[in-house]
Amino acid sequence: MEAGKYVIALVDDDRNILTSVFMMLEADGFAVQTYTDGESALQGLLSRPVDLAVLDIKMPRMDGIELLQRLRNRSQMPVIMLSSKDEEIDQLMGLRLGADDYITKPFSQRLLLERIRALLRRNDVNKIEVEGGGAANGMVVRGSLTLDDLRHQCRWNNEDIQLTVTEFLLTKALAMRPGLVKSRDQLIDAAYGENIYVDDRTIDSHIKRIRKKFRQVDSEFNKIETLYGIGYRYKED
Repeated sequence: MEAGKYVIALVDDDRNILTSVFMMLEADGFAVQTYTDGESALQGLLSRPVDLAVLDIKMPRMDGIELLQRLRNRSQMPVIMLSSKDEEIDQLMGLRLGADDYITKPFSQRLLLERIRALLRRNDVNKIEVEGGGAANGMVVRGSLTLDDLRHQCRWNNEDIQLTVTEFLLTKALAMRPGLVKSRDQLIDAAYGENIYVDDRTIDSHIKRIRKKFRQVDSEFNKIETLYGIGYRYKED
């Protein structure tokens, strides 16, 4: 991965964190945009889109949760949330609104860098441009569901479903093997890759959001089943 072609947005009112992370990312070859409050970040990110955003939760003029919610109405860019140890509710809310990952403060800069790189790698897999159209590769079709890897496109009954990178990979992991149970650990590996730790509740929150998005176009959607204490599966047709 060549860092130089990526633009990262940092949104945090703590100038010490903003400065140190900015310097780390620039030293690693990334282009970086910085914002100290959610309101200016929203204006900037909608006018100058980036490849990935890192959002603090507690900020003036618009907190990270509201910023994420407003961004998700317009963009599916990968988002990492920063939160304090006592902000568990905010972490879960961020995941339900579509954050791809979160990191708890205080954090290792190396950890943040690895999470950023992992998200960008996953995003690249789903942003390959198709020349000429009509390519059959990278397609998963399960009844009313169509997943197109190459275009990062999900459709249900010919209706577009806007999924984040993480949501797309989780849906694909389930739909690839209908009827077979995927444990939460298997889904974590599918969505995040090896050597990236997230807890089970992160997967549960993503699955809830995926179901909500499908039910916005089909109130009867019930293809993703929960097997309590075991995991999830995609129902066979």
